[in-house]
Amino acid sequence: MDFKAGILQDGSPMESLEKQLICPICLEMFSKPVVILPCQHNLCRKCANDVFQAANPYWQSRGSLISGGRFRCPSCRHEVLLDRHGVYGLQRNLLVENIIDIYKQECSSRPLKKGEHPMCKEHEDERINIYCVTCEVPTCSMCKVFGAHKDCEVAPLQTVFQGQKTELNNCISMLVAGNDRIQTIISQLEDSCQSTEENSEAAKRELCARFDALAALLEEKKSELLQRISQEQGEKTAFIQSLICQYKEQLEKSSRLVETAIQAAEETGGAAFLMNAKQLIKTIVEASKGGRLEKIQQGYESMDAFSVSLDHLTDAVRALDFDPAEEDEEYFDGEEEEVEE
Repeated sequence: MDFKAGILQDGSPMESLEKQLICPICLEMFSKPVVILPCQHNLCRKCANDVFQAANPYWQSRGSLISGGRFRCPSCRHEVLLDRHGVYGLQRNLLVENIIDIYKQECSSRPLKKGEHPMCKEHEDERINIYCVTCEVPTCSMCKVFGAHKDCEVAPLQTVFQGQKTELNNCISMLVAGNDRIQTIISQLEDSCQSTEENSEAAKRELCARFDALAALLEEKKSELLQRISQEQGEKTAFIQSLICQYKEQLEKSSRLVETAIQAAEETGGAAFLMNAKQLIKTIVEASKGGRLEKIQQGYESMDAFSVSLDHLTDAVRALDFDPAEEDEEYFDGEEEEVEE
């Protein structure tokens, strides 16, 4: 028997219980074994392993001496750290598993109640019970026999409902995994920004120490070179901060889209669900393909180009400048990073 959401009427105690037993990844009732995360949220072990593998694609090839990976809880974004056993090291939630067994036994002993069903606008007494594959809309049997869809190809409503709901669930999993990768990129950018500031401060201290040894004659030149370092620092940090803002904006948009998709996936009526599902799936696919953002090249935060040598004659002090580089290094790869689908 299929224990999907919507078996019982809205507002019943059993339906309220059922909503608490839905996995946030597959949007189905938890399947054994159920694992409990450190943040006290639950996941099917298979779903937890899918999210873990998406966030740690090379985990299986690691040696046994290397610790496990990490991923974020899809419900609260809390970071979950795993040992070398992966998700198999998480504790099983036997209480939830027992509740699911009791719930399924209770549902199997109850007759299914008929809920509200959308009716055809053209034939008010006819329920929408088939899907027009040609026009991609739900319709009724009378429309197929005598109405606008008599020459169209049709399919069982439940078959199309299950197919598109599965596709939507896959899109949600794809977005959740993509958000984890975006969060990782944001963390790396923040680290690069901090390294740029630290390296800039180190370059400033070295420059000040050398100029102080040459006394007053070097003060004017020292101020000029310090200003150039600060300008370079400002340009680099401003660019990195702009990238961080862009990635955060993309993450926020993607998260809102995940919430919208989850709400749509909770729709229990096949016809009502199919009225909006295709456009929502199309929006998710387009959003996943459209996030093309820049990235910085390794070493962008380096300030080594501002190192100077003071082993010169006094007469050459007035012409002192930073060591000239052969060519300005291109720190950007010029390509916009596309977020993985």
